[in-house]
Amino acid sequence: MSGTEVKKPENRASGPTYLIGESLVGEGNEVAHVDLLIGDKAGPVGQAFATGMANLSAGHTPLLAVIRPNLPPKPHTLIVPKVTIKNMADTGKIFGPAQAAVAKAVADATEEGIIPAAKIDDWVIIASVFIHPQAANYRKIYQYNYGATKMALQRALKNYPSLEKLIYDKDRAKHPIMGFKVPRLWRPPYLQIALDAPSLEGAKKVIEQLPGSDRIILEVGTPLIKRYGTRVINEIREIAKDKFIIADLKTLDVGKVEVDTAYEDTADAVVAAGLASPETLDATVHEARRLGIYAVIDMLNVDDILTKLKSLQEFPDVVILHRGIDQESGQTSGLERIKLIRKTFPNKKLLIAVAGGIVPETAKEALEQGADILIVGRYVTQSRDVERAVRDFLELTPAMREDIDLYRVHTE
Repeated sequence: MSGTEVKKPENRASGPTYLIGESLVGEGNEVAHVDLLIGDKAGPVGQAFATGMANLSAGHTPLLAVIRPNLPPKPHTLIVPKVTIKNMADTGKIFGPAQAAVAKAVADATEEGIIPAAKIDDWVIIASVFIHPQAANYRKIYQYNYGATKMALQRALKNYPSLEKLIYDKDRAKHPIMGFKVPRLWRPPYLQIALDAPSLEGAKKVIEQLPGSDRIILEVGTPLIKRYGTRVINEIREIAKDKFIIADLKTLDVGKVEVDTAYEDTADAVVAAGLASPETLDATVHEARRLGIYAVIDMLNVDDILTKLKSLQEFPDVVILHRGIDQESGQTSGLERIKLIRKTFPNKKLLIAVAGGIVPETAKEALEQGADILIVGRYVTQSRDVERAVRDFLELTPAMREDIDLYRVHTE
């Protein structure tokens, strides 16, 4: 972007400039978080600027950014404190290093061409600034707020993030303050440990022996749920806080109700039986999607999987190709159906899981055929060495060996 023009997004209606930027920089009590608006004086941002100047709020009094007294930057910038100013110590932080940092960042952005020179008298900026009440180091307050303001300005002028960036990162990032992550299945393959034995203590013992890997996801099996109810998911969540947990409800009716129940007990995914009616499956998938969790359809004993999938108006996130325990002596694994499903539904974003007699030998073949999730039960849960049994799967391929860093905080 040049210093003399602003590239507006395609298909945006003509009108006053209205740009939004955000950035978090730093650490500790001095961490800076800046939200800002940039726009024309003769537009909604200009109106908000004037309203902020004229309507003062106790503890959140807006102030003009100044490099030093009597020297504001251009575009003129209004700072709005996010945290209530309660005393003169708080006042000194916002009217000192924070005020100077925001002003200097705006002035430097103008000098560097981030803000077009032709617009400095037409635009105004509103910057909402976070100052922790316990922040004490003025130099860090200045440095972090300067960096956050500068980055927010750059992002606003570039209309960051792009749609591609947003879609790519939305399931990979972790919010640094939330304290837990919401796992998503964005980078298969995964190893799903089926906790089928109807013993909560037994399930906990298995979980405690699992090696650390983001490739591992947990299934709360149907027998476990039948014995304890969906509240058992909460019990397991206490020792597996950040794990992706699937509730194997095998729903056959009242899909919405069962999804809601599992969701309330913190399930990340729910499983419906493929033998259910299309109406029930559609209701299950719709409700799961509304709540932001995964919908899984288990095709156990479904003769024509393609016809069943074609009958649905709401497509699931995961399909399980399940041979069933009493079919394990058969010679045909059914793995050829993986490619058939992908060929039939090439435009569907779909994960395919395989279950039933999965051991390392058949698992490798399943991965080669394109399976995204390996569902393993007794090979792991009844092993004398759970960790070793799990590593038998995690070491099958380079992709399985590669851990996924969902803890990262992505910063440009």
